[in-house]
Amino acid sequence: MAISLTNSAADRVRNYLDKRDSGVGLRLGVTSSGCSGYSYVINYADEIDDSDVVFEDKGVTIVVHPDALKLIDGTEVDFVKNGLNEAFSFRNPNISGECGCGESFNV
Repeated sequence: MAISLTNSAADRVRNYLDKRDSGVGLRLGVTSSGCSGYSYVINYADEIDDSDVVFEDKGVTIVVHPDALKLIDGTEVDFVKNGLNEAFSFRNPNISGECGCGESFNV
């Protein structure tokens, strides 16, 4: 089981945590929503709960709740800049479909 980051995503998280001057890493999860069933939730982690699964990649701590890990195991998180837009994107090998707008997925 693993969640990984591209160099771009790792740089973004490290830089933001440094500017924020708090936090232990990146928290990745899912929520039920959208037309395909699930949407990604990404936040900065301020603490690690006993039930969390923790990964380290490129100097970044990645925190995931075990229920979410079942749906996103093997996902690579990227940070993409396209013109004025910038966002995290996800390469999840478990998905069987996505909605047309790319905001939700199903497994």
